[in-house]
Amino acid sequence: MSNSFKVIDMVTKEALRIAHEKLTFIGTIDRQYDDSFKGTGGKQGQTLRVREPNQYKRRQGSRVMDVQDQNESTQTITVATQDGVDMRFNSAELIQSVNTGAAFDDLSKNYIEPAVASLVSGIEADFLAYATKATANVAGTAGSAINSLAPLAQARAKLNQALAPKDNRNVQMDSVTMSTLVAGVPAYFNPASAISKQYLEGTIARTQMADFYENERVWTMQNGADVAGEIDGGTLTSGITSITVDGFTAAPNVGSVFTIEGIYEVHPETKAAYPYLKQFVVTAATTTNISFWPALIYDTTNAKQNASGTPVDNADITFVGALSTNYVQPIMYHKEAFQFITADLPLMDDAQKCMRREKDGLSIRVWLASDIRNDELLMRLDILYGMAALRPQWACRIIGAANT
Repeated sequence: MSNSFKVIDMVTKEALRIAHEKLTFIGTIDRQYDDSFKGTGGKQGQTLRVREPNQYKRRQGSRVMDVQDQNESTQTITVATQDGVDMRFNSAELIQSVNTGAAFDDLSKNYIEPAVASLVSGIEADFLAYATKATANVAGTAGSAINSLAPLAQARAKLNQALAPKDNRNVQMDSVTMSTLVAGVPAYFNPASAISKQYLEGTIARTQMADFYENERVWTMQNGADVAGEIDGGTLTSGITSITVDGFTAAPNVGSVFTIEGIYEVHPETKAAYPYLKQFVVTAATTTNISFWPALIYDTTNAKQNASGTPVDNADITFVGALSTNYVQPIMYHKEAFQFITADLPLMDDAQKCMRREKDGLSIRVWLASDIRNDELLMRLDILYGMAALRPQWACRIIGAANT
């Protein structure tokens, strides 16, 4: 029995260590450990409500006060996704593994590391897809290779214009795009200046206010079979999140990005219009209706105004990129644009060999149970988590050549 407890303790620590090292994307965003779930598997149910910052309008001059009501809003984060990986060992393998450090190293190398790598890789791929689809900002030119710093500079500027803090910025980029970029501007990628970050896999270097990471899980956007249409009347009041459209022969794909003729981005505080059209991302669509984010708020009396210009009937709707074309989507983001939250899974009452540990916002549970018929120990590693895009305006996709 003591050997079994020693095994599970060592395996739990090792699994957490490996997961921490391999979190190329999750390791660079806001990771939170929800202690409302601590030791219970969910005191507060499966959802959390997170407050968003209030926004206000400036009063100019010494005239009568223009008192503003609090207009707090929240987002709900569901912490209910449980992923894991399962293994089995015979008793001799595990007992031998705790008797010598070398044997445990083999256990880690041959079993724990590939198992945890597979678990983390799948979660990261899902989270990167989720985060990218939630991001409306796009920099670069569709169809042109990312072989200069210009698209990166555009992304940096969009984060600056959204008032994202100028620290803790990162870029996730696939290796093909990275090799094209490094070949075009090799002088800007000297890893000697990034030694302190190399405990995470995939780190490359730093430029444009951001640390760069190679990540093959970067999401690929596929445009629909039609990328141009018009507004077709309907409700066009401030705050809308959907529009009626015509001229589309195929429904736009979720995650595709578009602009509306005459609708410009604005400074979040001064509300002055920027010299480029505001971008929106599709959340659901048919050939006659598009739902999108963010809400189109053009009311100048609203502290949450985010657009300059009023949508009108027959205004052109134009998507980023060509129809029926795939584009890999590297992404630049501030750490607090996205959140990854883990919570404690319960320790089962009848499980004598069940343990969990938490480190740097990650909680992993390891559970061993015996199979008396086959003289084996079955082992499962589980993680309970949720993901959120609380400030996706602090992120920007970088589009380049079509992915063929």
